[in-house]
Amino acid sequence: MRARYTAFVTRQFGDFAYDSLAPEKHAEFDRREVEASAQEAEGLGLEIRAVDGGGPEDDTGTVEYVARFRIRGQIQVHHELATFRREDGRWLYADGQMNPKSAPRRVTKVGRNDPCSCGSGRKFKKCCGA
Repeated sequence: MRARYTAFVTRQFGDFAYDSLAPEKHAEFDRREVEASAQEAEGLGLEIRAVDGGGPEDDTGTVEYVARFRIRGQIQVHHELATFRREDGRWLYADGQMNPKSAPRRVTKVGRNDPCSCGSGRKFKKCCGA
């Protein structure tokens, strides 16, 4: 992901973007549009939020990232969960989900007479809830 971001902000993205796409994505790739966007964009940073897989023994991986740009004086934020796969030793961009939402957090309320969650064996009200 860092290589794709760097290629974009250094305006060397056209060939790299196409070559690093999975073959099924080639038909929807518009080189002129990508190059025009890269010419107008000033990179402001890349934040990698989460990585799953993608190690030396893996054939697939996902990267959640936020890329920030300034385009025509306006700050633009691109948040994506990108899926990659390895083919012939090369990582290819296979798909992406824009503005991914994480699962809602679930909080379990501990009752006063429940065992304390710290593992002491005492009731919550006599331990951490005191």
